[in-house]
Amino acid sequence: MIKLVLICFLYLVPFYSLANLVDTIQSIKPAIVGIGTYNALNSPRAQLKGTGFIIHHNLIVTNYHVVSDPLNEIEKERRVIFLGQGNQPKVINFTIAATDPTHDLAILKIEVSLTPQIKPLNLSTKAHKEGTEIAFTGYPLGAVLGLYPVTHRGIISAVTPVVTPAENSSQLSIAALSRLKNPFLTYQLDATAYPGNSGSPVYLQETGEVIAILNKVFVKESKESALTDPSGITYAIPVEYLNSLLKTL
Repeated sequence: MIKLVLICFLYLVPFYSLANLVDTIQSIKPAIVGIGTYNALNSPRAQLKGTGFIIHHNLIVTNYHVVSDPLNEIEKERRVIFLGQGNQPKVINFTIAATDPTHDLAILKIEVSLTPQIKPLNLSTKAHKEGTEIAFTGYPLGAVLGLYPVTHRGIISAVTPVVTPAENSSQLSIAALSRLKNPFLTYQLDATAYPGNSGSPVYLQETGEVIAILNKVFVKESKESALTDPSGITYAIPVEYLNSLLKTL
């Protein structure tokens, strides 16, 4: 009898975890936004650059590299967030409130009030270990899939230093050399992300608490090869660096 109960329990645990993730995704999705640019003279007028997520009624988090490209001021190009799903999302202007290029983080500020149905995501206050079950939701491949959030799940497979290799000595700036001497720790994930996932929240499957911000994917050859041959090596910036940036506001 005891063996039967134990076997039933072992079979039920994965289904229970999956049921929790289903509920978590539904609560997470309204707070996921697209980050991009809008140019009335271009075709298409809107371009999706990455993903962001709402942490306050007027604050949004994404990667610094998603919002760091210069705008075409002559054509009055502007940075915007895309809020909602489908073919007609709301297009909202934002300003950059704070940045941390070292950890590839940016905090954006919008001037409009969000509806009460959109609940800001909660941020973790502690580090997490290998084996922690995670998920992330965002817009992989940008507009290729349309404005519909996609969720991937996996675990933290390693806590590892991040070092971006240089192709030659001319790329080794003082800042790059400093990072080589004092690399910061990131989470390596076993779930495959794509370029449009940059800035996606990485959260606990059961609670939805954000523990990291998806940072980059090592692609073997080019962005196009990610469509057919993703490397599967995904990194995320622990939320502790975001909490530190928030204190500067």
